[in-house]
Amino acid sequence: MSDLPDYVLDPNAVLKDNEAAWRLGSPPDYSNTRKFYAKSKTMTHEPGSLPFLVENLVKNWEIEASFKTDLKDWRTIDQEVYTFAMNGGPARTGHHMLEVGTYNALLTASQYYDPAHNDFESSHKSFKRMMPTFAWEVLEVYSGPPVVAFRWRHWGEMKHDYVGYNSSGEKVTIESHGGPIDIQGIVVAKVNDKLQLQKIEVWYDPVEMFRQVGKEATGCPFAKAE
Repeated sequence: MSDLPDYVLDPNAVLKDNEAAWRLGSPPDYSNTRKFYAKSKTMTHEPGSLPFLVENLVKNWEIEASFKTDLKDWRTIDQEVYTFAMNGGPARTGHHMLEVGTYNALLTASQYYDPAHNDFESSHKSFKRMMPTFAWEVLEVYSGPPVVAFRWRHWGEMKHDYVGYNSSGEKVTIESHGGPIDIQGIVVAKVNDKLQLQKIEVWYDPVEMFRQVGKEATGCPFAKAE
């Protein structure tokens, strides 16, 4: 495995890129998320197996997309051709995700949330405050390079209240229920010979997380809108 890139062997590989332009001035701390992942994951992938490599690639991509502010510093993507799309929507460049943020790139307008009313900073504040650790794992891989299709799971615990702005521009507050949030989906990704991502297509229900966030709310689909 020595000839494979570090970002498919180590989930924290890009956190060692001290010369990169980081959103917070230095690499973020993922230690709590990694601990939560280790104690609550459902899968254990054999080192060097395809699910192991895919899981590490996506974890490093997520770090870069969330925290590296210069696309040239993203090592997990093929700079020339990389695009991202959700549920058959338009293919977006990495620059688009840098502008709107990872959450806004993955969410749609609803009575709970609307990317048009939540910028990069406020979206990350809303979800990271509500769910301090949001772990991710590969469940199954259906095909290998160059087109990799796999099913994934993203989960955490609602530790604090959810606060965000919905499709009407209203501030929505949902009281924390302290329970789990667990969503799943499918990705079809194309990679090059360096296992860098060239194209990502994500398929999942973007409202499912909010259904679980608001599961204890009664009456309206959200606890309080202002």
